Amino acid sequence: MRRIVTGHNSDGKSVIKIDGPPSRSIGEDVGGLFEIWNTDGEAIESKDQIDRADIDIILSPTKGGSKFRYFKINPTPEGVPIEMLESLAAEAFKKIGAEHERVDTTRHPTMHKTRTIDYIILLDGDVTLLLDEDEVSLKPFDVVVQRGTNHAWINNGTEPALFIAVLIDAQINE
Repeated sequence: MRRIVTGHNSDGKSVIKIDGPPSRSIGEDVGGLFEIWNTDGEAIESKDQIDRADIDIILSPTKGGSKFRYFKINPTPEGVPIEMLESLAAEAFKKIGAEHERVDTTRHPTMHKTRTIDYIILLDGDVTLLLDEDEVSLKPFDVVVQRGTNHAWINNGTEPALFIAVLIDAQINE
């Protein structure tokens, strides 16, 4: 993936500040999560050279912030015991500072709930969005507006599923 980040030079003219792959990723063995850009709720300094994605990968944005990323989910191998899936999911969510966001995993080990509004596009794959009481099959270019609900993504195919996601910190009223 090529990531192009624009900004301004000292004369106020628009320029390319970054042209290259995402600077951070995690979990490539199960697909991967790749940071494209983050905001932290502070003013955006378009003249700086700072790569806002070159920080530790945490699932949720900071208060007032946002995260722009793409992620891949591999198909679940057949015959893996549910206990092992639960252990792997717990470890993966801990690595991204999100163990507390696994509020109810009774339906699936990767169920999680963030205090964000998320805009998610499935680019490639055959995926089911699993909720507490509903589920829906997704095909490429389906768009999900995820409003702070407990959910999981299930890859039904034989190849990795590819998503683009924007997560924005939000006050969610239930």
